[in-house]
Amino acid sequence: APQSPAAPQSPAAPAAPAQRPAPAGPDVPPAADGSDPLAAYEQELADIVPPRFARAGDEPEPVTGDADRVYDVEVSGIRLADVGGMVAVKERLELAFLGPLRNPELRRMYGKSLRGGLMLYGPPGCGKTFLARAVAGEMGAKFISLSIVDVLDMWMGNSERNLHELFQAARRNAPCVLFLDEIDALGHKRSQVSSSSMRTLGNQLLAELDGMEGNNEGVFVLAATNTPWDVDPALRRPGRLDRVVLVLPPDADARRAILEYHLRDRPIAGIDLRKVVAATEDFSGADLAHLCETAAEFAMADSVRTGEVRMIEQRDLERALKEVRPSTRPWMATARNVAMFANEGGVYDDLVAYLKRRKLL
Repeated sequence: APQSPAAPQSPAAPAAPAQRPAPAGPDVPPAADGSDPLAAYEQELADIVPPRFARAGDEPEPVTGDADRVYDVEVSGIRLADVGGMVAVKERLELAFLGPLRNPELRRMYGKSLRGGLMLYGPPGCGKTFLARAVAGEMGAKFISLSIVDVLDMWMGNSERNLHELFQAARRNAPCVLFLDEIDALGHKRSQVSSSSMRTLGNQLLAELDGMEGNNEGVFVLAATNTPWDVDPALRRPGRLDRVVLVLPPDADARRAILEYHLRDRPIAGIDLRKVVAATEDFSGADLAHLCETAAEFAMADSVRTGEVRMIEQRDLERALKEVRPSTRPWMATARNVAMFANEGGVYDDLVAYLKRRKLL
């Protein structure tokens, strides 16, 4: 006879998982009331140590960068009369900025706008920054100085925002001289820049100079560079940095004034400045300051060695001249090649004329 099917059986209960060893904890004896001291210890740890995973609904903390900083707005007490020499440069500045500002009626008659830019270029240490401060002081305008380190930011878009906020600060404080130091770093030729962020920053600079982000009336942009041939040509288009001025090493009168300035508070005796001026052709203002510092070191070392204090003398300056060399000559060698082979549009005609006068070209 056929067998009746077996009654269904309930599935077997799953085997209990193997007991994991308890984590090592403090050697605590069992409590008298029967509670588990190890469980209490683990609960205490759980109350102190936060979990290592994110909980739903957590929000990231906002990142506060340097974009919220306030830029320094200065009032310069320097005047062009404090700048030795540079007669040709002062004439260009008078024509571009100072004359229209002093004659508002003529400015309106001829339709001259109180906006524009000018690029100062030349060897390092020749007073481009000092000259920019003197222009601001002569105009009675505020002064804001900027270099690329004040703009660059690691977060995407913050560099452009920093640059925009700086121009906005200049617009709020108009009339204002906005000085862009080392413009070749901020506005390098975009065709030679491999970083997309730097190209975007260059585009932002062009937009700010064009006034697309605000009214630039009363904002005078002065830029300085030692390598104008590395600056993006778009920056020199009309309405931007369309005027280029060569700032040369100080002439004889300026060198004498600089030497007198750096020796005025030092003990000196028997110094023939005429000879020193004649021996320091091609020296920049920074080179002349270093020359005086080196001569003072020689006199001080001699005083320490002999135990008798003596003045800075002509021999100290002559000894310093054997050690300090003009820093402008390597720049002149590079500029000579540019003047010969890359003077498109006559941008460097002033440089060509200077090199010819010096018989360097």
